[in-house]
Amino acid sequence: MLRGILIVFLAIAATGVGYWGYQEHKEKNAILLNAENNYQRAFHDLSYQMDLLHDKIGTTLAMNSRQSLSPALTEVWRITSQAHGDVGQLPLTLLPFNKTEDFLANVGNFSYKTAIRDLDKKPLTKNEYESLRKLYTKSGDIQNELRKVQYLVLKNNLRWMDVELALASGKESTDNKIIDGFKTVEKTASGYDEKDLGPTFSNLQIKDENFKNVKGKKISENEAAAIAKKYMKFDGNSKLKVTENGKGSDYGFYSVSLKNKRSGEEGSMDITKKGGYPIWFINSREVTKENISLNEAGTKAAAFLSENGFKNMDMFESNQYDHIGVFNFVTAQNQIRIYPESLKIKVAMDNGNIIGFSAEDYLKSHHERKLPSPVLSKVDARKKVNPHLKIMEERLSVILNDLNQEVLCYELLGTLGEDTYRIFINAQTGIEEDVEKYKNAESVYQDVL
Repeated sequence: MLRGILIVFLAIAATGVGYWGYQEHKEKNAILLNAENNYQRAFHDLSYQMDLLHDKIGTTLAMNSRQSLSPALTEVWRITSQAHGDVGQLPLTLLPFNKTEDFLANVGNFSYKTAIRDLDKKPLTKNEYESLRKLYTKSGDIQNELRKVQYLVLKNNLRWMDVELALASGKESTDNKIIDGFKTVEKTASGYDEKDLGPTFSNLQIKDENFKNVKGKKISENEAAAIAKKYMKFDGNSKLKVTENGKGSDYGFYSVSLKNKRSGEEGSMDITKKGGYPIWFINSREVTKENISLNEAGTKAAAFLSENGFKNMDMFESNQYDHIGVFNFVTAQNQIRIYPESLKIKVAMDNGNIIGFSAEDYLKSHHERKLPSPVLSKVDARKKVNPHLKIMEERLSVILNDLNQEVLCYELLGTLGEDTYRIFINAQTGIEEDVEKYKNAESVYQDVL
């Protein structure tokens, strides 16, 4: 009897395990199928975008009027943006594909910069037409190589999941037609020389110049540990670990992790090797009460910057999240805000201590600037703004435009109805460089039901 019950129990258990395994297998296959479908869609979209790009660049070569050329170049810029997005969705993170991405970026930057200028006053030069011709030829070469890969994918029913597995396991050197095809595409894209594309292409790529503007002597690991304790306000009874990143590089940094044995607080921090400046740090502790106001917390943040060598900083934004104040600062040079030099500080509103800090943008961008004088007056700048906007504040500031270039602008803060906007008008050309809408207070929905 007992033996029969045991057999029945084991049979039921085996059936249950088998069903569970079947469900797991089914769910896993569904996830893999979804990923494969997304990869296939992104690849075929990329091939289609390259077809469009080649044709659209070709049509610009036959155009002469601004009315036709500007929209066509804008369309080229849009297509390259979509192609970039498609590349980003493919499992190619372990496969070098930067030459193709650089090519797309150059096409996009060239078309955007040319499309937004006044082509009636500054028509395309002979060199720029030659640049377009070379782009047309090169885009055709890349198009042909992608079509070959597409043909092989469709003919042999190739799977992108196999590509991902091959790259992840380091077996991309084996016979994989998709990987081989993309290596050929990359080789084709690297066959053009940016220098041959004319001066319009120079300095358009965003370059990672890291912390080259940082001044000071190189610090040791022990000095990095002492700096971390100072900023975190941890006592000497702290357990810490220092890791060196970018060995041998002037632009490297130290990563420091700390744990205060007495309070149990934990913190992490990155510090530049050169000068010993904090790139960012965070003190992971819970803030459960509020003893100071947001204004007092802002004063604490400003004092912290002054005490640690960050001079001429101007607070331009403050927010409160639970019991933490968050403040954004930028450099002010002769009362002109330099927005590329921004940093963020978090202040605990229970005791006023700094529990979060991020200064990567500031450290990468901070340097002495010789700012140009505005060509436009304040009155002229106001005329460039929507007349329905009620201007509340105005000042000069420096921002990065869409081409990653620093430009001097009039920063105009105004309201339209119940919304607040910040508009940047180029102080040299009068172009509306950017428009930002301030976030309104979030509505509360908890009492709706």
